[in-house]
Amino acid sequence: MTTIETPSVIRNLWKSALALGVLTLALGAAVLIWPGDSIVVASAVFGVYLLVSGIAQAIAAFAVDMSTASRVLFFISGALSVALGYFAFRDFNNGAAVWMLAVWIGVGFIFQGVTATLLAIDVPALPERGWYIFVGILTVIAGVVTIVWPISSIVVLTIVAGAWLVVIGITEIVGALSARRTVKKGERRITESLAPSAAS
Repeated sequence: MTTIETPSVIRNLWKSALALGVLTLALGAAVLIWPGDSIVVASAVFGVYLLVSGIAQAIAAFAVDMSTASRVLFFISGALSVALGYFAFRDFNNGAAVWMLAVWIGVGFIFQGVTATLLAIDVPALPERGWYIFVGILTVIAGVVTIVWPISSIVVLTIVAGAWLVVIGITEIVGALSARRTVKKGERRITESLAPSAAS
């Protein structure tokens, strides 16, 4: 993708990444500041994150120019995150509630991380794609840690998952701002290269 035809969706993808990063950081900070002791509150917070990020992935599956295999995987990951987000709103009232929620969150992290990494690998025109790969790997690690960590308390779960949300959110924001600078530089270069011909 070296032509001026680089889709505006890719040029503006940093805006979506920035919005998601801010949301992720805000949710992570909220649960760290007020972890609480209610699994209903915790599941609602993480349900919101999974729903929003899942919808964003499902939309990106059709908006970004990528291979068919990556498009399908991206859509499946988004749909799965939406489903996990929906089930996170369930009333967990049994002994395995904390474990179930940890699995829900961890699986969501893993699928989102894998698809974000594959997107960056599959779309060379993606601005600052190295950041997307880094965020993807970081998110996968967060998912694995959340699942395998021997968590028995909802407070511990919210602190662990909340801390990961803060780290992921900050990384997404930094990556989005870096991508914005890259896009702006590219657009400036194109404008400057077209200026002489326009003047003639």
